[in-house]
Amino acid sequence: MAQLSGYESPQVYPSPNATGIGGWEAAFSRAQSFIGQLTNEEKFTMVIGTAGPCVGNIAPIPRLNFSGLCLQDGPLAIRQATYVSAFPAGLTVASSWDKSMMYQRGVDMGSEFKAKGAHVILGPVSGPLGRVALGGRNWEGFSPDPYLTGVGMRETISGLQSVGLQACAKHYLLNEQETQRNPSFPNGSTTYSDPPGANIQSLSSNADDRTIHEIYLPPFADAVKAGVASVMCSYNRINGTYGCENSKLLNGILKEELGFQGYVMSDWGATHSTTGTITGGMDMEMPGDTPNVTFPISNYWNGTLQTILANGTLPATRLNDMLTRILTPYFYLGQNEGYPSLDPSMGDLNALYPQQYRYNFDLTGTRNRDARDQHAGNIRALGAQASVLLKNVNGALPLKAPKNIGVFGNDAADAVNGLYGFQEENIGTLPIGGGSGAARFTYIVSPLEAIKARSLQDGGIVQYITNNTIAAQSISSIYPVPEVCLVFLKTYVAEGVDRTSYDVDFNGAAVVSTVAATCNNTIVITHSGGINTMPWADNENVTAIIAAHFPGQEIGNSIVDVLYGAVNPSGRLPYTIAYNGSDYNTAVSNFTGTNDTNGWQSNFTEGLLIDYRYFDHANITPRYEFGFGLSYTTFSLGNLTITPIVRNVSSLPAPISGPTPPGGNPALYTALLSASVTVRNTGSVAGAAIPQLYVAPPQSSVPSGTPPQALHGFEKIYLAPNQSAVVSFELTRRDMSYWDVGAQQWRIPAGQFGIRVGFSSRNQSAAGVVTLL
Repeated sequence: MAQLSGYESPQVYPSPNATGIGGWEAAFSRAQSFIGQLTNEEKFTMVIGTAGPCVGNIAPIPRLNFSGLCLQDGPLAIRQATYVSAFPAGLTVASSWDKSMMYQRGVDMGSEFKAKGAHVILGPVSGPLGRVALGGRNWEGFSPDPYLTGVGMRETISGLQSVGLQACAKHYLLNEQETQRNPSFPNGSTTYSDPPGANIQSLSSNADDRTIHEIYLPPFADAVKAGVASVMCSYNRINGTYGCENSKLLNGILKEELGFQGYVMSDWGATHSTTGTITGGMDMEMPGDTPNVTFPISNYWNGTLQTILANGTLPATRLNDMLTRILTPYFYLGQNEGYPSLDPSMGDLNALYPQQYRYNFDLTGTRNRDARDQHAGNIRALGAQASVLLKNVNGALPLKAPKNIGVFGNDAADAVNGLYGFQEENIGTLPIGGGSGAARFTYIVSPLEAIKARSLQDGGIVQYITNNTIAAQSISSIYPVPEVCLVFLKTYVAEGVDRTSYDVDFNGAAVVSTVAATCNNTIVITHSGGINTMPWADNENVTAIIAAHFPGQEIGNSIVDVLYGAVNPSGRLPYTIAYNGSDYNTAVSNFTGTNDTNGWQSNFTEGLLIDYRYFDHANITPRYEFGFGLSYTTFSLGNLTITPIVRNVSSLPAPISGPTPPGGNPALYTALLSASVTVRNTGSVAGAAIPQLYVAPPQSSVPSGTPPQALHGFEKIYLAPNQSAVVSFELTRRDMSYWDVGAQQWRIPAGQFGIRVGFSSRNQSAAGVVTLL
């Protein structure tokens, strides 16, 4: 048992065998029949990655007509390909609070991956969840709220796999910062040591059982229930044990408690042992056997599985289960029949693996095929719908055909350093972040370009300064003073590094100050991969603010649709914006300079209290609360009606009879009650309302550290002026339960629950109470 600072990960062996339950039975049987035809050497090639045309590759077996598996980044686009779309980031998708758009984005992305011949998308992301507001990869995921992220995972996976593409939920688990995600060199050395214990080990994310179950696990449970094909284990340690060999998390929770039927793959270079990872529950090593490619402490399986299979350390039953888990989704999604061939251009773009190591793959298919279809329209619409209107004084927006527009800020201009490998460029709009979650663009519509085109329709002029250094000093060259000044700010984020400030980049605050000093109608638009504290929000000349996040390739068109009112903004914050960075109770853990090989420890002492849960608990007033967002119209809520669905509810769920289906105990997903409320558009234009339901548990009968309330429902509804509609929510046993550590069960507490419905976490005008036990 690995134990650190009061946190532990008990050992759970053996790794449970898949059963095919949950609708996968026929594919499960086909997988087992296929495995019966494999030699041991062929079996090894199916669990160990190899060099090839894709980011990750499982070698073909020509004699059995198995063409191999192509695994490709990333969560918002097929990164290593030509003629594909760059979709909005996960953070942007969450800001839409739109389930249908989440699903459609999954369908569109899945069709592009499949058209290129990729079998597995390395996404979506719910780790990081967003515990640390300055986390470098938060933008790849959805929200620090597990319910909202769970919906994003479910809808995205359902969309991706509806077209026959395998989804991979990542990074499992507690992967909440980039700093020290991998081991580092001790004492100035430039090479990793063997055994790896001599290195400065990866950060250990240490969390208690309840925190894991209630905050970080639910989105993965939703992914498993949605039938996700694979799960990627993370770089970091969890309670002292590396994620890819943490048997409690992989065997005990993922495969046993959640009934996961797919396969666990390593993150690239996240393997730190052979038998430890195999017995710990990992089923596929990536990148595996990759000549001329160096990943930190990787490739433990190649050349060793043969030995440990022969000496009995690796049971044949375990190897066969690994293979069954890999092949079942392959057959279930029909990837063995009529699947598109690989686009050879993906290999051309792959700098990881030299050409001479790709000969086992069939690369005779159509090169540079266009996979984009008509997805640009959906991308544009999602980017607009997800834009969050935070401030709008005296109807500054939508614009009323101004004749003289000023555009300022380096985020407004077109990209200057090319369409791939985005860095934090001084000048150039920021449609996405960097790293493996990025994209290769075919085009980008910049905000300045789109504003010029739209203003031309009104016979207007557009004056601009896109150099922040100049704009921060003076805009005196602009004459006459514009009717409206649009300031575009950005915050770059990328894999491998965490943010160090809540401010926007490139002295953007000074740009706002300088512009607003001259222009009394200044509108600020941010394209950011995370939270900005926005001290300039109080400036009386800043009349409107839009947080537009990362909308993808149609970034300019999406924001113009909102600015001019072609789209009524309906985005809502998926996180909390504080007045000061010090208001947040979590931070990036940093022990740089330590010589203690085990010195990087991040204790999640805040437990369940992250983001709005903490702000509510500590009674801190946010600048803009979770779930907040304005519209060009107004809405009202009627009375709340609560109706029991199940009578005589038990505190604990009925035990499972037989194998655990995907998602865990089905009783957890049984609806216990419904709540309904009437929503009315009380304004003068059509728009979308997003009523949100929060559950306030009886504090007298739940463990300490329970948040005052938590999101457990939302719907997006479009209404014409004066139109009303009834919106209903169903609350399940899981929604009304907490994780009882002693009983190792989800328990409904005794006492009175508060059920609150409103338009944000701090604006709830419809409320009621209910007692279940």
